[in-house]
Amino acid sequence: MKITNSVKGFLLALVSVIAVSNVYIFSKAALSEVSLPQFGVYWFSFGLLSILLYAWYKKTYESIKKLTFRDYLILVIIGVIEVVGTYYFFKAIHTISNPTIVSFIGNISPVFVIFLSFLLLKERFSKLELAGMILALSGAFVISYRGNSGFNEMFINGSQYVLYSSSLAAVSSIIIKKNIKKIHPIIFTSSRSLFLLVFSIIALYVVEDSLVISTKALKNIFIGSLLGPFLTVIAGYLALQYIPLSRKAIITSTKGLFVLLGSYLYFNQFPPLIALTGGLVTIVGLLLIAFGKMNSRIDKAKYKKKEAV
Repeated sequence: MKITNSVKGFLLALVSVIAVSNVYIFSKAALSEVSLPQFGVYWFSFGLLSILLYAWYKKTYESIKKLTFRDYLILVIIGVIEVVGTYYFFKAIHTISNPTIVSFIGNISPVFVIFLSFLLLKERFSKLELAGMILALSGAFVISYRGNSGFNEMFINGSQYVLYSSSLAAVSSIIIKKNIKKIHPIIFTSSRSLFLLVFSIIALYVVEDSLVISTKALKNIFIGSLLGPFLTVIAGYLALQYIPLSRKAIITSTKGLFVLLGSYLYFNQFPPLIALTGGLVTIVGLLLIAFGKMNSRIDKAKYKKKEAV
């Protein structure tokens, strides 16, 4: 039986979501044994190698010849943003005991993307998207809120790192979105991994840490790096060849549930009821945002068709 493009897109998007969900699990397992600089050196070495092999197979790097000075400047800016944002992401994974909570709080990232798109790209958002944004923020607040008096004690430790990471990821997404037609996605991905690897090597040297780590930690890093910098990105890009971004976003919104399952199976951890409730609220918010975007595209298509007639 022939598989339709919609099914191919759904399966590839699902692979991408499962892969990125496992990044939370394997990075958490590795970071319980190694320092952030040690982790970064191995993680991004393996990730960059897999991306380079894929790019060589697809002959992607021929497009480098067409890059201008401005394009290289964009890659540098993205690289710096990704270094800071990724550092805070893994610091959050390291700090917060349950990776599911990191995933749930991180669901606010699309809210930052929509807000910045509105400010910088003049893109409008629908009432459905606004409702989704409010739900996502409300859910993240419920998860993070600790109830103590004083701003510094009000939220759980580590939630601030998710906030920094999500906001920087949104800035990066907007810049990439504006330049994706000129710079191939694989170029963006490999440049990001290169910057992160160089930063990790410098950090390892500054803190005078060792490259010697346990076999168990190395195994977790190897598996996670293949799932994260490589499989997540590649499957995600391939999915967009068959299904619209809005449909992929709907599938991506279930990421927290896969992280929840992985945390339970791998660490025997289950988040508190209040965190689970807040997480489900953020997922509903993401679904509303995705459906809102889908409806907006349908309305735009109908309007263009009417104008053509």
